[in-house]
Amino acid sequence: MHQIRQPAVAGTFYPGVSSTLARDVTALLAAAHPAPLGKLPKAVIVPHAGYVYSGAIAAAAYASLAAGRDQITRVVLLGPVHRVPVRGLALPGVDGFATPLGNISIDQAAVELLGTMPQIVTSAAAHAWEHSLEVQLPFLQALLNNFSLIPLAVGDATPEEIAEVLDALWGGPETLIVISSDLSHFLPYASAQTVDRETAQRILELRGPLSHEQACGGTPINGMLLAARRHHLQPLLLDLRNSGDTAGDKERVVGYASFAFMEEPAHAH
Repeated sequence: MHQIRQPAVAGTFYPGVSSTLARDVTALLAAAHPAPLGKLPKAVIVPHAGYVYSGAIAAAAYASLAAGRDQITRVVLLGPVHRVPVRGLALPGVDGFATPLGNISIDQAAVELLGTMPQIVTSAAAHAWEHSLEVQLPFLQALLNNFSLIPLAVGDATPEEIAEVLDALWGGPETLIVISSDLSHFLPYASAQTVDRETAQRILELRGPLSHEQACGGTPINGMLLAARRHHLQPLLLDLRNSGDTAGDKERVVGYASFAFMEEPAHAH
């Protein structure tokens, strides 16, 4: 009996009808103008609000992966828990995740590998209603031909614990790392711009730790920044806006950014 984690926010954060969802994601990707990076990112940071708010900002990062349609076959996806606290990084304990665009299988070999690590727990509850991972899946399904997923809901964990997990799953060009995070929450428009610009600068300098006020996914980002330093990744800012720019008022906004992390050429010193 296969256990599938059913979508929790289809119809609210993004369309619940497959044809509408496919059309919307395709339109978001088509409207994004990805920076000519020259090669595929190893990792991206993307926001996780409703598509009307942050879809265009996420699409800026996802569009940069278009050439990897056949190359990327494994996605390591980390997002913060919003509803159920966990200690460490939680696997869902299922065989797959469903969205209106179909099912995605979980990489069971990776699950087995992670099972030996003390910071890994299994919590179906942490995943059941969590949107930070789910909203990324339709983009990945629209972009990639065939991929397996390693979904980790990140609770209370140190940057070292997270970087250790990323190291274990790093793989080669077949493996993409996706970190899901929004930036500041509910500041007035101009204040949010100032705070978010500073946060973006810190990410570009690989300078953690970020607080949860700076980024709700600060915990997984901090682990990514540590891993990026170790693996000599170069971060690039692809888009930085907030809900006042996309679909909300400017009184209380949520900040969004997307980043790509590029591997240095092997011959560089």
